[in-house]
Amino acid sequence: MRKSLFGLGLALVASALMAAPAFAGHSTAGTKIGVLNCDSIPGSGVNLLIHSTVDLECTFNSTDGSGVEHYVGETGVGFGIDLKWDSKRHLVFSVFAADTKSGSNKMAGKYAGVGAAAAVGLGLGAQVLVGGSDKSVSLQPVIEGSEGIGASAGLTYLYLQAK
Repeated sequence: MRKSLFGLGLALVASALMAAPAFAGHSTAGTKIGVLNCDSIPGSGVNLLIHSTVDLECTFNSTDGSGVEHYVGETGVGFGIDLKWDSKRHLVFSVFAADTKSGSNKMAGKYAGVGAAAAVGLGLGAQVLVGGSDKSVSLQPVIEGSEGIGASAGLTYLYLQAK
């Protein structure tokens, strides 16, 4: 069972990464502007099999040295299949943008894309998201680490607002 679940998970992650360029094409992202780190808030997750959600606390570290920004938000599978139950989730995004203007709350906004994850004890996942206030920010590829069991894949989302 563990081997077949792990194999399914790897297949789902690979599928998400192959489908990602179609979604990433909506952005004119070009320059890396920083790294976004997010941790799930314990006890905030809801899993309805075809839709799941979990609340996050995030920190954006800018590559230009302009400082650290803090966000709260929500992420999940908006439509797909989620047979994964995890107690912890950590996401790391490389952030690319066409517009590199400085200012606060660069990351606030709504993001959408594709993703997949699998876990048997420790888990691994991947997502590619595009969005932000003017749809010009690309979060790619997110590496997701989790503790739990199961697999998920589908259309994913991330909503962020300044803390």
